[in-house]
Amino acid sequence: MSTGTERTDIDTTSLEAPATSTPDVPRVQGTLPRWAPWGLLAGAAVVVGAILAVTGFSVGLWVFLTAVLFALATYVISRMVEGARRATDRLVTVIVSAAFLVAMIPLISVIWTVVSNGIARFDVAFFTNSMRGVVGEGGGAYHAIVGTLIITGLAAVMSIPIGVLTAIFLVEYGRGRLSRAITFFVDVMTGIPSIVAGLFAYALFALILGPGVRMGFAGAVALTVLMIPIVVRSTEEMLKIVPNELREASYALGVPKWRTILKVVIPTTAGGIATGITLAIARVIGETAPLLVAVGITTGVNLNPFDDRMATLPVFSYYSYVAPGIPREPFLDRAWTAALVLMIIVMLLNVVARIISRAFAPKTR
Repeated sequence: MSTGTERTDIDTTSLEAPATSTPDVPRVQGTLPRWAPWGLLAGAAVVVGAILAVTGFSVGLWVFLTAVLFALATYVISRMVEGARRATDRLVTVIVSAAFLVAMIPLISVIWTVVSNGIARFDVAFFTNSMRGVVGEGGGAYHAIVGTLIITGLAAVMSIPIGVLTAIFLVEYGRGRLSRAITFFVDVMTGIPSIVAGLFAYALFALILGPGVRMGFAGAVALTVLMIPIVVRSTEEMLKIVPNELREASYALGVPKWRTILKVVIPTTAGGIATGITLAIARVIGETAPLLVAVGITTGVNLNPFDDRMATLPVFSYYSYVAPGIPREPFLDRAWTAALVLMIIVMLLNVVARIISRAFAPKTR
């Protein structure tokens, strides 16, 4: 009994931690108030503005130096008050926000310039009249809008089936040298300059119909060359994200491969494929160089893409700006308005792409 009691006392004593081993309580860092970043930004702007007012004021230099001083001040003050980790986080946040604002500057500038200059002729006459017989004020871009829609529609009709079927072959069937060769040529076509596509279409139809040929279908072929690799790449990436378990489950039920692709794979990625196609159309609808070479320009409405020249919005805007008549102002107004209409069409196509993506996205619930 005495031995057990002594052992118990010894064990109890050994469990007691020495007083000197108690860990120190970590020091609690302070926190900057919510208004601190805005206050530092305002202070940096005032300081830089005062210095530049003496040495010579420049808006660009003022913005740049204000951003630099704001980043340094934020880091130093946050490090003193909040610690190194929080200060680094604030510094990175400032750098990322500054990069975003720098990227937005040209976008906002382009939108403001086009809208402010193009709103003057954004009227009913611009959408209902052509340039047939117009040498000064008046007229419109009805013929160019119709030509753009016809040529882009033909390009979409030709490129979408080719691009989607090529992507299906590469993902579902492609193996070996043929698949690698197709992938290589698609990558090469992605980087082809647009003027090369226009020269290719013009040379092709010049060999068939003779030199000097200009028609809307040639422009559609040129846009098809530019559009196919975009459709292939976007569709291929969408098909790759389909889980193989879905294919294997379909095969296990005895469903043929072609029917699995048609009923399982494509419906699963329909939203992404449609979005990629819509963005590809938005990409080529504003091309100017290939249409300058293969289609040309006309002042009247031509609804037949297989006969003579057609007008398109990019080419109409280009010629109105670089070769205006007298007086210049009506031609420049029409050029800016054509650019505004083209920008609105591209914006609507992007909105349609987002709507399609949301409508066909796989339901998670």
